[in-house]
Amino acid sequence: MKISFENPDKINGLLTLTVEEADYQNEVENTLKDYRKRANIPGFRPGQAPMGMIKRQMGTQVKMDAINKILGEQLQNYIAENKIHMLGQPMAAESQEAVELEKPAPYVFKFDIAIAPEFDIELTKKDKVDYYEIAIDDALIDKQVEMFASRAGHYEKAENFEPEKRDMLKGDLRELDENGNTLEGGVTVEAAVMMPQFIKVDEQKQLFDGAKLGDIITFNPRKAYPENDAEVSSLLKINRDEVAQHTGDFSYQITEISRFVNAENNKELWDNVYGQEADIKDEKEFREKISEGLKGQLEGDSNYKFIQDLRAYTEKKVGELQFPDALLKRIMLANNQDKGQEFVDKNYEQSIKELTWHLIKEKIAVANEIKIEDADVRESAIFMARIQFAQYGMNNVPEEYLNNYADEMLKKRENIDSFVEAALDRKLAAKVKEIVKLNTKKVTLDEFNKLIEQAQ
Repeated sequence: MKISFENPDKINGLLTLTVEEADYQNEVENTLKDYRKRANIPGFRPGQAPMGMIKRQMGTQVKMDAINKILGEQLQNYIAENKIHMLGQPMAAESQEAVELEKPAPYVFKFDIAIAPEFDIELTKKDKVDYYEIAIDDALIDKQVEMFASRAGHYEKAENFEPEKRDMLKGDLRELDENGNTLEGGVTVEAAVMMPQFIKVDEQKQLFDGAKLGDIITFNPRKAYPENDAEVSSLLKINRDEVAQHTGDFSYQITEISRFVNAENNKELWDNVYGQEADIKDEKEFREKISEGLKGQLEGDSNYKFIQDLRAYTEKKVGELQFPDALLKRIMLANNQDKGQEFVDKNYEQSIKELTWHLIKEKIAVANEIKIEDADVRESAIFMARIQFAQYGMNNVPEEYLNNYADEMLKKRENIDSFVEAALDRKLAAKVKEIVKLNTKKVTLDEFNKLIEQAQ
């Protein structure tokens, strides 16, 4: 097989492969012989059909399969051996002429190859990048204590309704007629649960201000929850398509008021948050444990912002890169045929921005011998599992559970790329912080969050 490669502008490559009969002949003959052995053709004993008949029936297809196999192998081998930094996959060249396999070899196949642009990026102590260190102060720890106490809280009976304390009401709902009397045959719901602080319309919400046990409140559910038939149907225990038939007022007699009370800051709470094995003896140790956890969490947030700032810094340092736009758009369209050209036109510019950053990260990683191992990908999965459990207030999840949850996430192929990227970002941040000069800025969590919002 003859292979030639043209790359005149450094980013558009043309790979030409000339396939001779000798390249595929043995593969075709062996496949046809194997098929003849297994063929069960009427009029012939198994394995005894004439080879000429087998060739007429299967020859062209077998030949095509053999050539496709050879093309795939030779393409990948050539690209790997010649260290061609290819973007996407090879595409049949626009200059490709029709190949007639019925005619004798040679056959010429041409492929357009998108080549990554060449550029240099070196980081040293002369490079200065911002790094935001989030202060862990008493106010931040207090918020964390409040959050833990809230998650472990409970409801107690109360006499008066106070919306700011997340009070929950229970009462009897009755539909009223136009004169304010109970509507005969109207909707009635006993022990209906309400949290008036979530009513969308202030005029209706204020009707519950100062309410006490036994009070009867007259309000309009449809006005209280405008354009939310699901909320109204849930409250009135009716189907959504029936909501439009009940637009009038309802009476609501309060039979119970429950007030949410935070858990006390004591041993029970500490064990609930971190487990008995943590053996937290007093509030000071509890706050120290919170501070320790916040340090790891906030360092991850700081590293996330550092990677964002590193991206902006290196993209400016590298400058605008030239890409084979026409070819990359063809590749993008081929990978998104169900979405069409409109999708490509809308998303191509952003995809090039992401590709530029990916190439920069790749170059920095190679220069600093940063490699992503299976253990790094697994660490990313475990970290994500820990975050997801923490969102539900579960901070003392056993390692066995974290590992099992991570295993399940790793079974899904669509998760792997994000875990690899997370691992690369983590190792990249650690390494680059050792190389460049950090412009360290201490900020509060609120200040840091505003920076993140501004960057989005």
